[in-house]
Amino acid sequence: MSSLRFNAVDKAFCRKPVATEAPSKLTSDYYGKNVFNRAQMTKFLSKGTIKVLSDAIDNGMPLSRDIADHVAAGMKMWALEMGATHYTHWFQPLTEGTAEKHDSFIEYDDNGGVIEEFSGKLLVQQEPDASSFPSGGIRNTFEARGYTAWDPSSPAFIVDDTLCIPTIFISYTGETLDYKTPLLKALNAVDKAAVDVCRYFDSSVKKVYSYLGWEQEYFLVDEELYATRPDLVLTGRTLMGHESAKNQQLEDHYFGSIPSRVAAFMRDLEFEAYKYGMPLKTRHNEVAPNQFELAPIYEEMNLAIDHNLLIMSIMERVAQRHHFRVLLHEKPFAGVNGSGKHNNWSLGTDTGVGLMTPGKTPTENLQFITFLVNALMAVHKNDGLLKASVMTAPNAHRLGANEAPPAIISVFLGTQISAILDKLENSSSEEAIVMDEKKKLKLAIAHIPEVLMDSTDRNRTSPFAFTGNRFEFRAVGSSANCASAMTALTAAVACQLIEFKSEVDALIAKGTSQEKALFDVIKKYIKESKNIRFNGNGYSDEWKEEAAKRGLDCETSVPLIYDKYITKESEKLFESIGVFTAKELEARNEVKWETYTKKIQIEARVLGDLVMNHIIPVATRYQSMLLDNVFKIKNVYDEEKASQLSAQDRSIIEEIAEHIAAIKTKVDAMVEARKVANKIECERSKAIAYHDEVFPYMAEIRYHVDKLELIVDNEMWPLPKYRELLFIR
Repeated sequence: MSSLRFNAVDKAFCRKPVATEAPSKLTSDYYGKNVFNRAQMTKFLSKGTIKVLSDAIDNGMPLSRDIADHVAAGMKMWALEMGATHYTHWFQPLTEGTAEKHDSFIEYDDNGGVIEEFSGKLLVQQEPDASSFPSGGIRNTFEARGYTAWDPSSPAFIVDDTLCIPTIFISYTGETLDYKTPLLKALNAVDKAAVDVCRYFDSSVKKVYSYLGWEQEYFLVDEELYATRPDLVLTGRTLMGHESAKNQQLEDHYFGSIPSRVAAFMRDLEFEAYKYGMPLKTRHNEVAPNQFELAPIYEEMNLAIDHNLLIMSIMERVAQRHHFRVLLHEKPFAGVNGSGKHNNWSLGTDTGVGLMTPGKTPTENLQFITFLVNALMAVHKNDGLLKASVMTAPNAHRLGANEAPPAIISVFLGTQISAILDKLENSSSEEAIVMDEKKKLKLAIAHIPEVLMDSTDRNRTSPFAFTGNRFEFRAVGSSANCASAMTALTAAVACQLIEFKSEVDALIAKGTSQEKALFDVIKKYIKESKNIRFNGNGYSDEWKEEAAKRGLDCETSVPLIYDKYITKESEKLFESIGVFTAKELEARNEVKWETYTKKIQIEARVLGDLVMNHIIPVATRYQSMLLDNVFKIKNVYDEEKASQLSAQDRSIIEEIAEHIAAIKTKVDAMVEARKVANKIECERSKAIAYHDEVFPYMAEIRYHVDKLELIVDNEMWPLPKYRELLFIR
């Protein structure tokens, strides 16, 4: 095994950047070429069809089957012209990834041959097997039927030879079995609720859009090294490995010069992404060695989430062309930063107004404060739910460690916005809200231009931070489907805006002026939501104590955090706006508990196998070599001299024996704890047992393995070490 390790290291360190396809045109010339976007529609659809389809995309109007037939015909012509031979409904089951079943375009003709066909019926609906995807008991093995249905608001695209049609996924009995369906329902709810509130300020507003800008962090590892680490292959993270003497402590990797191999990968990735209409804007080194980030320009939320799922898939394919493997696990390496996927969320109107952006007039600023404070209230009332929406077994490793936000949801506003809210809370009249202009920071260097200062600083320890014109939900994990967090947040904001309008209208009905009614309710909300606001260090022990005193959710057990989905408050929230039924929420929690259990179960089994079949045999072999050396010394020298010369070897032999014994004892105990947990039928109780009784053994076993790594002869150690995995040459 050690020879495999050294061969892998040699290959990894000797690799050169892979030559990539260099685009011969400007990005704008080939941007979106693989997407059936509006530009392609004008070539393959009639003006009447485009008008109806655009109305469905922009305003949510229903589409008839006749129109679907016209769209399917044009889409087929475009797809065949692009070289497609198959089509698939591309959907998002409760597995965190995507799913697809490919069908060819061919049908029998009347002459014993075949012809390419694609009807509106095939475009609009298909029937994948619903029993083989996680459903939380909604679908059983003998109840296989499920439906995928076309989502026209997200354009179809071509991957290789297949036309991919974004769809929702529901059961035969109508329950949602995916991430997209509830997201679309939540987006519709917040649109209606926000438009109603916007009309206090501008009666011409007809639609409010939810925007999302995700920041995808990831690690790259050479494929040869990856292949010799079974834990990486099977779990996505290293279950053992002593930290490198040098990792991120010098802070020299962050924003550093991008390694040439990685730069070639990034260029290739961007070239592919642009063809799918993904507006990738940013690329850079992240804090940890081998960690990087990419981020697009903000998009409408539904499309942004589809693009994120697609880019994760494309990243894996492109990485393999460059002899890399992408690690999207939230904590693939201990002791260095984990990877998140910061979700930058905002709202904007069809009139071009950003509802999370300070305005230039008192009225615009009152509207801004209205939506800001309602967002605060939504987070204040649902902090536990929002934490549940981002919590997974992998993300539990990241939250609260190495620059990731803590597992306590709070909101950072910055000094200027906080001061404005404090002033409003204590004001006795409807004072005009004035936002300070951006301050100019003058540097004592003549040739450096003035720097404009934003209205807020940044707080990297805040899970939910206002950053000037949006909120950044930093607790979302790198491997997650953003729809989980965004559905919870959007639904919470929608319900809050509905409640806000109800309270304002009630005051107006009693004779209060609209402006006073708005101010009165806003001031009330500022007071009620104060506990969720925190501008300090989220890592400090003092904050954990303070958060508990404030009544914030401080639970850290993943299975117990999921309980927040099935409280009466959460069920009322989701049911009131038609996002989830109580049955759907309970089913999804069954999936969450089962998924948590399986992930820990797999990790425990992989760890047990590795230490018993790889680590202990190597440690024992090295121990035998030392024993042999002690025996030879004893035969050559007198007893006193031999004792002196072999003292170090004997000490190491004893240390190895202690670690091996501890590993064996703890692996046996972990296996027994797993057997007990596996007999539990209740998914929630089983997940709790895995969290409380099985998972703790993994850290204890790792401690002893990592100690052995420092003792055993380097040439004998079977697995690539952190110093080899984490530094791309």
